[in-house]
Amino acid sequence: MLRIHLRRLSTMQSVPKNTTTNYPQEFVKFLNGSHSPYHAVESMKSVLLKHGFKELDERDGWNGKVEHKGKYFVTRNSSSIIAFSVGGKWKPGNPIAITGAHTDSPTLRIKPISKKTSEKYAQIGVECYGGGIWHSWFDSDLSIAGRVFVKDRSTGDTVSKLVDLNKPLLKIPTLAIHLDRDVNQKFEFNKETQLLPIAGLAKADQTPSESKDDATFSSLQSIVERHNEDLIKLIAEELGLPSESDIEDFELILYDHAASTLGGLNDEFVFSGRLDNLTSCFTSLHALVLAADTNIEEEHGIRLMASFDHEEIGSSSAQGADSNFLPNILERLTALKADGTDESDPLSRSWLLETSAKSFFLSSDVAHAVHPNYANKHESQHKPLIGAGPVIKINANQRYMTNSAGLVLVKKLADRAKVPLQLFVVANNSPCGSTIGPILASKTGIRTLDLGNPILSMHSIRETGGSADLELQIKLFKAFFEDYSSLESKIIV
Repeated sequence: MLRIHLRRLSTMQSVPKNTTTNYPQEFVKFLNGSHSPYHAVESMKSVLLKHGFKELDERDGWNGKVEHKGKYFVTRNSSSIIAFSVGGKWKPGNPIAITGAHTDSPTLRIKPISKKTSEKYAQIGVECYGGGIWHSWFDSDLSIAGRVFVKDRSTGDTVSKLVDLNKPLLKIPTLAIHLDRDVNQKFEFNKETQLLPIAGLAKADQTPSESKDDATFSSLQSIVERHNEDLIKLIAEELGLPSESDIEDFELILYDHAASTLGGLNDEFVFSGRLDNLTSCFTSLHALVLAADTNIEEEHGIRLMASFDHEEIGSSSAQGADSNFLPNILERLTALKADGTDESDPLSRSWLLETSAKSFFLSSDVAHAVHPNYANKHESQHKPLIGAGPVIKINANQRYMTNSAGLVLVKKLADRAKVPLQLFVVANNSPCGSTIGPILASKTGIRTLDLGNPILSMHSIRETGGSADLELQIKLFKAFFEDYSSLESKIIV
């Protein structure tokens, strides 16, 4: 097992707590700067760095780099992130308080070969990612964001850069009612041929003027051959590249260009895409920032938040919740030692197992708020309301991981923080979604509970959440980080 000797910090600089933070406004800023999972992680990194967290790299050894009372984060694939603070009295086998969320949302992603023309329109080939409400994407002004791999001419390396074109570029037009009189009765479409955005009017010749020297071999067509030439030019201009040929490849997604905003007569709503699940990324991030230094000298545990990519497609990837990302970080952290215990110590192998048995995982994903026009879709006694606090999600078939022991724990935390809670079970005649909770519970054996803030129109291009619910969830997560290690031994299972 990896051995890292932990040094104790003699002093710890803390960022002053800002008790007047307007979380709804901060959340809207976060959403408008996080149009892709890569941008979301970058936004979270900037907050962590501002509050004194240090970045670690999975490629490096952490020996001597992680200290008691220290604050750290690590990313994988630039689309998943784990951040944590180490208690002043941490030792292997002690508990870790963990929150989990995901950075991805249902969207349309540009295909590897996307150049299309039809009826003198330039079009962009897209692929459905996740289970979106795809009819909501019609007639929206769409833009493009993601990451681009480019040649660094000074070093010869290939590096990734974030790009957000942030202007209305694409449109998936609906068919006029005059040509489809039944559209208001049943809106059906072919996702391959009719969920296809237009990008402009096709030019007479879109063939790139590239040299076809027989001596030059390329295993794939170039970027400008596979994609719309004007789109490639826009990306190159946005990144300040000398030439479009400097672009090696990219992963780009479409998003609703209409800005995220507060709405409702009293700003009680947040209108935006990606509330599922940047809501929980935002609340867990700010809760950890607030709790990271609180009584950290006496803390026996570790306070940790994780946000994973690819939840919407099952989490089975190198950076998803079903990967080894969190287990690997837990293994590294449970190897942190304050003394020089010999590596041959046979008891060292149980540290991770002991920590897992004592830890708790709050799996946080948004919940279904009751819909005023479809209230009969909800179980009659379980109708979560926007603005009424976090929703504890329960399912007898273990689609959610909540059990009574976990519920007792969260209720104690919520009572301390004065945060109202709601309960949700799906009606017996309705399907039930799932979360990263069951995945990580089965992978790690850590006790888990599922909860989240209620929203409407989940998986639409434009969802609706509650502005007041943001601070309530932050307060609950803050109490979890600060109080879990003292509470966990008092709930006997």
